[in-house]
Amino acid sequence: MTWPLPMFLCPLTNFCYYSSIYISTLFLMAISVERYLGVAYPIRYKLNRRPMYAVFASILFWFLACSHCSIVYIVELAVPDHNNETISNSANASKCYESFSANQLDILLPVRLELCITLFFLPFLITLFCYVNLVRILTSLPNIHARRKQRAVGLAVATLLNFAVCFAPYNISHIVGFIQNESPSWRVYALLLSTLNASMDPAIFYFSSTAIQQTFAKCFSGLGRKFHAIMPWCYQFCGFCCEIEIDHSGVDKSSISNLGELPSERIVRGW
Repeated sequence: MTWPLPMFLCPLTNFCYYSSIYISTLFLMAISVERYLGVAYPIRYKLNRRPMYAVFASILFWFLACSHCSIVYIVELAVPDHNNETISNSANASKCYESFSANQLDILLPVRLELCITLFFLPFLITLFCYVNLVRILTSLPNIHARRKQRAVGLAVATLLNFAVCFAPYNISHIVGFIQNESPSWRVYALLLSTLNASMDPAIFYFSSTAIQQTFAKCFSGLGRKFHAIMPWCYQFCGFCCEIEIDHSGVDKSSISNLGELPSERIVRGW
């Protein structure tokens, strides 16, 4: 693949991209730990919960991910690439973090394996332990509402699928590359799956926090009121069409007595 941008952006782009992958795995692990502690040890968790702990954990996660992914700069800038000495400067400048010399692989492959173990498999095992025990505890409690149990199970399944689909193929390529002593050719395709994480993480964070759900509900409620104030004729026309449809279908109008209520207001009341 040809790199059309200035070469100083190549390590910066890869550094930001790879760091975001492992920052995601660490934060997904942190969410699972927090939810497990809140269910398994509710009293102790509430007494010892401090915002400073979350700040410290966030700083630690960013430091771990960014420090490990700084290998991008080390390989690109600090390690000489003797294989490219016979290649013209224009050809050498057209690639970005794709082909590596033997000297570069001697440093890169062990670091990739350490990345896979430390920042993927370890968070995955902790997340798996937390969610399995979380679901086990919730399903064994008779006084827990069924909706809360279903939401916990859905969150656990979505998080584990995120690990399996988005992160596992890419990190498995680290193990294969270490065994074969080369960078696998299919690694770039496994890396594409990690981009799905950008669309799955917001959904996981949304369903994991009631506060976030309430914030979104309030925002949609406010947008609905503004839209109703700007275009009231639209709501009147929709209500008129619904009444005609109900008259022809023979359904009792009392079943839609709250037709004039904004959809966003019904959402807020449902929360």
